[in-house]
Amino acid sequence: MTAVPEWMHPPRPEGWFADDLDHLPEAPRHTELIDGALVFMMSPQRSWHARIVTALVVALAEQAPPGIEIEREMTIRLDNRNRPESDLLATTALYEPDRTFFTPDQVLLVVEVVSPESAHRDRTVKLRKYAEAGIPSYWRVEDEDEVPVVHAYELDEPTRSYAPTGIHRNGLSTGVPFPIELDLRKLVPGRNG
Repeated sequence: MTAVPEWMHPPRPEGWFADDLDHLPEAPRHTELIDGALVFMMSPQRSWHARIVTALVVALAEQAPPGIEIEREMTIRLDNRNRPESDLLATTALYEPDRTFFTPDQVLLVVEVVSPESAHRDRTVKLRKYAEAGIPSYWRVEDEDEVPVVHAYELDEPTRSYAPTGIHRNGLSTGVPFPIELDLRKLVPGRNG
């Protein structure tokens, strides 16, 4: 067994804080903070996941109205102990080249593309945390026979929880958070649907 690198030791007895992520240059790419604990994406990413994220970024960026930007693989500082990294998000924040995170009030939509490593976090933990932070819309994209299926949710403001608005298997048409039309079968290059 090898010794744990010094940078992996929490800087204080109560663990890690959201701002600590900006001071961990040794940490692997895609490091998140969930309830004060560092979460690393250690297994190799599947090509299906990468292609879906890229296709969604392109499709949403083409449809986003002025004032809404689409970003990929950025963290959201939900509070002092939680800074999860979303696969992509729609934000009202202006572009800043040195930005390392967004705040919930800047985020309109979070999209998580489920992988085996992230399934529990995407289906339960992030679903709850994004809602509690007040993010208006959440999509969870699942792989069904290599075709993406979108589970869409909208925030019920009084309860700070998400209400499911639909499971989309072939196409997705919505006005929230802006008008979006997607042919889900065409998001994976090489597949005709």
